[in-house]
Amino acid sequence: TYLVFNFTYSEGNRAGVVIKFSKKGYVFKTYEGELNLGGINTITNTAQVNQLWQFSVKDQAVADSLMKCEGRKVSLQYKEIIKAMPWQGETNYFVTGVEVIE
Repeated sequence: TYLVFNFTYSEGNRAGVVIKFSKKGYVFKTYEGELNLGGINTITNTAQVNQLWQFSVKDQAVADSLMKCEGRKVSLQYKEIIKAMPWQGETNYFVTGVEVIE
């Protein structure tokens, strides 16, 4: 059981603009956010389709850094686990580091 809920399946970086970051939940308050990865314009003269990536944060220091980064371009280091418990976060992606891109 411990292995399933804590095993790091993958890890890496994703870059984009932080468009949402909040602490939410009915019973377990967790930090949740969204990163706009950008988009592609497949047809001329049409709107761009943005790709959003949802993530969770366990570490208070990382959460404090992300709160200051809304609307800014960042590179987020993350780990993906197999399955998250409700008190860990809403997603299986957990951000472990933040770097602001100038």
